[in-house]
Amino acid sequence: MNRSQRILVTGGAGFVGSHLIDRLMTEGHDVIVLDNFFTGRKENIADWKQYPNFSYIVHDIAESVESLNLNVDQIYHLACPASPPHFMYDPVQTLKTCTLGTINMLELAKRVGARILLASTSEVYGDPQVHPQPESYRGNVSTTGPRSCYDEGKRVSETLMYAYRDQSQVDVRVARIFNTYGPRMHPNDGRVVSNFIVQSLQNKPITVYGDGKQTRSFQFISDLVNGLTALMRSDYDLPVNLGNPEEYTMIDFAEYVKKATGSDSEIVHLEATQDDPSQRQPVIEVAKEKIGWEPKVAVTDGLKITIDYFQSILNDSGEIIPPGPEPSKPKNTNC
Repeated sequence: MNRSQRILVTGGAGFVGSHLIDRLMTEGHDVIVLDNFFTGRKENIADWKQYPNFSYIVHDIAESVESLNLNVDQIYHLACPASPPHFMYDPVQTLKTCTLGTINMLELAKRVGARILLASTSEVYGDPQVHPQPESYRGNVSTTGPRSCYDEGKRVSETLMYAYRDQSQVDVRVARIFNTYGPRMHPNDGRVVSNFIVQSLQNKPITVYGDGKQTRSFQFISDLVNGLTALMRSDYDLPVNLGNPEEYTMIDFAEYVKKATGSDSEIVHLEATQDDPSQRQPVIEVAKEKIGWEPKVAVTDGLKITIDYFQSILNDSGEIIPPGPEPSKPKNTNC
């Protein structure tokens, strides 16, 4: 893409969003961030504040955006807490973000003729009965469990995208994002990568929920940003898995992080969490064939960078206490 675009990024102050902002700003686009700073942090986008082609608006996308007078070419719709403790803290608001927020963004895209990309999730597959998971798999998701506000919220977000495509000819893209890690992860994210690293660096017990045989696949943040931009700029409008097919059991990953940090931590098992998926591994043939994307960063290399990041956070804060699986509000003091 040669010409500069005017691009809106919802949730742009968050972990994924801020790295995407870095890419878009470096490419010379006019970028607007829309964020309510529930999990996003102003420090994540602080480096761009003095640039005339960058701006941010504090706003909840579940509320109308018509008064903001936005006129953009592209919308990256990333807004929504993605950590279970955070999205379970206010499940009704999570659902409003996924439904009303997505409708508001689609109405904007319809009004101004913008292309819109939804950051969906591998959680649309639920606790899968098909492994690994291709885009054609329809999932195994609970509508009543504690994670359903997010899982079902993202499923209806996808449905809304295609309803607007078919009824109103909105130009849509849908990325199903698998576990992603890297610098700027929220210190109190509560997910496995941040928890294991923070616990290991402090020589505290590494907490594994259940027997540790459940699996996850981890992609580094730069790979995800490459995938999001490649999908946005492609002609393919069906869902695309973006993830690293390299699969780890939780117990093996805990051992790996312990070794990488040189930690003396003990690995302890706690009660399994409700509706925790037993397996998670993407099939990425669609991404390879349709948008020319596959992950490039080895887990060994990405983890080293992420460990160094969390060590710097610990050096500044003195201590980080990761949340457990129960709902919790993000600790955010810079907004």
